[in-house]
Amino acid sequence: MASIGNAKRTENRPSMGAARVLIAIYAIFALAATVRSGYQLLTAFNKSPVNYSLSLVSGLVYILATIALAKGGAIWNSIALATLRFELAGVLLVGLYSVFVPVANVKLTSVWSDFGMYYGFVPLALPVIGLIWLGKRGRR
Repeated sequence: MASIGNAKRTENRPSMGAARVLIAIYAIFALAATVRSGYQLLTAFNKSPVNYSLSLVSGLVYILATIALAKGGAIWNSIALATLRFELAGVLLVGLYSVFVPVANVKLTSVWSDFGMYYGFVPLALPVIGLIWLGKRGRR
């Protein structure tokens, strides 16, 4: 009896090491982006409200992505898919904007500025990796 309950419970949750690493990275980015942007909004909002607000949005997106990826199941997979698509669009749009309009971003960067260059391009890679993983998880 116990094994049936355990199988059912783990069926909807990520059990592979790679999935756990992905979720852990999302959790780290969620914490880092949210705390950083919160501090910036409280202490220097007038210097760059758009960039600091974008950092807060990215932090909130990372929080939702972390939860959705960790939960699993049809509804959470749909939420994760929408969140990762939004994140990828945000990284691409903010990245393009920051490259083509660099004056607006001098020393005032968001997590997604320059395609996440100041974070080792991890913000650009994360949604791509997450979408690939969701696609593989959905085929199982």
